[in-house]
Parts: sequence; C-alpha cells; structure tokens
Amino acid sequence: MKLDGQMAARLARIALGHVDREYPHKLDHVMAGDEDALPPRVLHPIFYGSFDWHSCVHGWWTLLTLRRLFPDSTESGEVEMMANDAFTKANVDGELAYLDRPLSSGFERPYGWAWLLALHREAARHPENPWAENLEPLARAFAARLSHYLTILTYPIRVGTHFNTAFALVVANEWASEFDPDLHAAIGQRAVEWLGGDRDCQAWEPGGDEFLSPALIEALCMAITQPPEYFEPWFEQFLPRVAERQPATLFTPPIVSDRSDGKIAHLDGLSLSRAWCWRLIAPKLGPNGRAITSAAADEHLEAALSHLTSDYAGEHWLASFALLALLADPD
Repeated sequence: MKLDGQMAARLARIALGHVDREYPHKLDHVMAGDEDALPPRVLHPIFYGSFDWHSCVHGWWTLLTLRRLFPDSTESGEVEMMANDAFTKANVDGELAYLDRPLSSGFERPYGWAWLLALHREAARHPENPWAENLEPLARAFAARLSHYLTILTYPIRVGTHFNTAFALVVANEWASEFDPDLHAAIGQRAVEWLGGDRDCQAWEPGGDEFLSPALIEALCMAITQPPEYFEPWFEQFLPRVAERQPATLFTPPIVSDRSDGKIAHLDGLSLSRAWCWRLIAPKLGPNGRAITSAAADEHLEAALSHLTSDYAGEHWLASFALLALLADPD
C-alpha cells in the first residue's frame, strides 16, 4: 500500500482513461432556455470528461501530481501532451464564461471550487509548462467565490458528500496559503468559529451514500488549519475514546453492497478518505493514538484499493482519493 512506480502507473492509467471521456455525463447545469441545452464539451472546454465536472478536475490533479512524482514514467509524456491541449487560454476563457452565466453562481459549490484550487496549485509545480499561468484566472474566480461564501455561510454543512464545508476548507487551504493570504486567514478563522466548540463526537456514520467521514474530515480540518497547541486539546475532547477504538464506526471499513450503483459506490471513497484523514491525523497524536489510527488507516485503504475499477460508477473518481491516502503515508 505504497505509492511506488507500479501503483502510480495504475492510478495514472485509470485517470487517463476518463478525463477526456465525455459520456456518460452528469451535468451541474441550470438552463434558462432551450439555447442552454448543450453538450458537456461545449459548456466546459476543459472539464467535460470523468462523468462530472468536479471528477474531471481532480482527475487532472491526479495526473499532474503523478507526472511530477514519477516524471520518467511511461504515462508522463501522455499526461503532458493532453494537458498542453487542455489547459490553453482559450479553453480557460470558456470555463470562465460558464461561471459568468447568471444561473451559475452556485455551480460546484464548494467541492469543485476547492478541487480547482488544488489543481492550480499542482499545475504551479510544473513551471516548465504554461498550465498554471493559464489556469490562474479560473482559480482566482473560484477563490473569490469561496471567500464570499465564507462570509455568508452561517452554519457549516456536515454531510459526508460534496457539500461538506470542512472538506472544502482542507482542500483549499494549501492553495490559499501560497496564493491568497486573506483567504488562508479566513479559512482558519471560520474553522474555529464553526467547529471549535464540538465535543464528544458520536460519529453516527456512515450515511448510505457518503464518501467523507463527517467526523474525520472535521478533525483533519482542525489539524491542518490550527496550530498543534490548539488542535491537540481540541482533538482529545472531540474524539476522547480513540484509545478504545471508539466510536467503532470510525475504525470499521464500510460495506459496499453494489459498486455499479453510483451512490452506494461512494462508500469505497469513504474508506479511502478515512485512510487519508487518519494518516494525516496520526502523527499529531501520542504514540498509542498514532499506532491505533495508523492501523485503522491501513485497514480502510486495504478495503478499497482493489475496487478502483470495479465499475465506472467509482472508476471515474476513486483514483484521486486513493492518491490522497497514499500521499499521506507517514513512512
């Protein structure tokens, strides 16, 4: 369960197989009239593949990340050629034009917003290419939306799906730390305001279609946005029985009854995202807590890694969450 060359090639081949696959496709699209009934490739010149817009965004994040980490791989050259065709100024202008539609203000909020910022941050790690420069106007547009959203969202959204507030903060935080100090500060402040008083989490999860753990993504949000002297006592009160592997559900991989059902297939993503959260939280705990949570991460990762391509319902997105978990390997 390491990100070695073999695993990287596997993940890259999965993502290469869908970022430019237009159909089947599920649009997040509000139409004002018949003239808005357009195919994905027209509405979204870059992110028309991977079944939906946000999965295409993080599919590209997966590919660029693997290209950087394994530049001599067979897949690296293919990724570069495809990215050169995709991340042009003209295509970015097309994506921006979609955002400017009067009915697009809530488009992909906040999950897709955060992933686009992560993609731009990764593109900036490839300075030999113009990808980051071309994508920056799109990233800035989503950052402005996120900044405004943080001022108007009274209550955090805690569901284990795309609307989860803590997940968006986690994914956007690294971009903001490099590109937008005001947004970075706002993320840290809002995390405390929304989550700082939470105690004795019961972790009534998973829901039947969740790919995030509301409990663990909240804990990860606090871990990465707050200093250790704040996080450590907060975590002890938020999940006070980790030493007893309680709440038990956080230590038990979910059952996935039908991987051809797009919603139920989310539960494989839950195993991967829990592994990611536990792996990043573990080093911030004492030796006993670190051992317990690291073991839980391995159990969850093992439960899902063999199912990344069981059906396109999961294949179009699970590799990204596998990569998140693998990148968080404490060793």
